[in-house]
Amino acid sequence: MATFQIDSAFTAEIKNLIAKEDTTRLKRKLKPAHYADLSEIIETLSIDEATYLIKLLGSDKTADALAEVDPDIREGILEQLSVKEIAKEVLELDTDDAADIILELPEERQEKVMSQIDDDEHVSDIRELLNYDENTAGGLMAKELVKVNEDLSVLKCLNEMRSQAENVTRVHSIYVVDEKNRLKGRLSLKDLITANSRAKVKDIYIPKVDFVTVEQDSEEVAKIMSKYDLEAIPVVNNNKELLGRITIDDIVDVIKEEADKDYQLAAGISADVEADDRIFDLVKARLPWLFLGLLGGLGSVFILQDFETIMERPALRNLFFYTPLIAAMAGNVGVQSSAIIVQGIANDTVKGSLFNRLVKEVGLSLINGLSLALVLLIFGQFIDQSFLVSATIAGSMMLVIVVAALVGTFVPIILNKQGIDPAIATGPFITTANDIFGIFLFFYIAQFILCF
Repeated sequence: MATFQIDSAFTAEIKNLIAKEDTTRLKRKLKPAHYADLSEIIETLSIDEATYLIKLLGSDKTADALAEVDPDIREGILEQLSVKEIAKEVLELDTDDAADIILELPEERQEKVMSQIDDDEHVSDIRELLNYDENTAGGLMAKELVKVNEDLSVLKCLNEMRSQAENVTRVHSIYVVDEKNRLKGRLSLKDLITANSRAKVKDIYIPKVDFVTVEQDSEEVAKIMSKYDLEAIPVVNNNKELLGRITIDDIVDVIKEEADKDYQLAAGISADVEADDRIFDLVKARLPWLFLGLLGGLGSVFILQDFETIMERPALRNLFFYTPLIAAMAGNVGVQSSAIIVQGIANDTVKGSLFNRLVKEVGLSLINGLSLALVLLIFGQFIDQSFLVSATIAGSMMLVIVVAALVGTFVPIILNKQGIDPAIATGPFITTANDIFGIFLFFYIAQFILCF
């Protein structure tokens, strides 16, 4: 499919045509646009312009685009659409997207919209999906799928598939169920085509089929689908009755949302916010971590005050000038270690003994610390610094690196075991903790070696 070009000139032209209410040219311009392109165009328009476009093009063209639009923009558009117009959009959507849009409406409007939909089965499916938590498999699944009874003949199975496929946008798999709608397996299209028309489905279906239960967490579903490279996965209840399916496009959204959340946590932002949110919301998301950083900084001040007598001894005064270096190395090493562990936890690759992992991290940090310590020793010689002072700084930095690596490894694993998002460990939490540990260890080791 050729790429639909969307640039500032194109969007300016669309805005101009909307202002002129040139419906003929608007329809011609947007006819080749994929719903994802149309969604992108809508997001460049004002709410009034977007609403005009939605009403002009009709639900068969705009429903999928509306489902893709940023939720804040969609909310503004839905407020300007009538109950009947929203119902037309919802009727064109798969049940999972339809339920998402219904859920965004005020409760009194939800019922009014659904009362305008003539397809009782569609409404019933939407009502069922509204009962599930949005962060579970039930909240992600769509009801549209193709399933056949194991007792059908191949010929009747094909007829049944044809009738069901009319309501399914894309057929990823054909699921096999028994008379109680319990999932038994899946059908290979090749086996179905090559089988004798009088053969039974139960004789040719594949019993092995991956599935998730309706209560499973969406992140767990994402891990399963990613691990087994699945384009779709069936969803069952505790009795293994087939309820729906989750497709890869919904899982991509879950992965993106989780990545965005982890990125913000790692940056020291405690809530899901965007650049265009209210100032109060942004302050509320950032200030707690900045306050933590302030406390950490004050802790460093108290530690440094304990060693202010160093400034009275010219031979040792250089130690103070290395304080930012030690703090920076501790913070950097801690963030590196925690980032690897958090990534491993997210991808479900952190397995095995915690002790073995810590030993490996100690070995790695010793190699890195030794390499950097040698650089410090050479630098000390270059600036004609006392070898004992240089060795003290280099040795202290090595120990600080080891401790920072252990903290960066240990903390995310413990947080994860306690049910706390380990991504929180890669941000100011680790940086601040290791800054304090680093400065503390640096001066106490120097005090022990240099006897001050």
